[in-house]
Amino acid sequence: MAVDGLTTVQSAYGPKDTMDRLEAEVKAKGLTVFARIDHAVGAAEVGLPLRPTAMLVFGNAKGGTPLMQAAQTIGIDLPLKALVWQDAAGKTLLSYNDPGWIAKRHGLGHEVEATVGGLSTVLSGLAKAATSP
Repeated sequence: MAVDGLTTVQSAYGPKDTMDRLEAEVKAKGLTVFARIDHAVGAAEVGLPLRPTAMLVFGNAKGGTPLMQAAQTIGIDLPLKALVWQDAAGKTLLSYNDPGWIAKRHGLGHEVEATVGGLSTVLSGLAKAATSP
């Protein structure tokens, strides 16, 4: 499990390309994109600087519903989210919440291992596809 539940990987691409690649991979996997939120644009609209920071919200009912059936409060953490951001050194990073951490946060255990494992595999694969050459 990631430290504090957050998994972060460095991208070989810039922020826009990484996000575009991530969104394309999400759609290619048959998942629904619910929102693409550009925090840097929002900051600029109120006159505040922010390095590139954008979030993709995505998922599907088949993956998330079993977790919500086990603990409805997990709906606060679903659908899944991935953040593409640029650090002070100019590196592009992609971060997401570890599904195991999410399940633990809501008191779930072995009963959701298969679902959590599947989500973890999907997220890892999406992150790799979006960030690796």
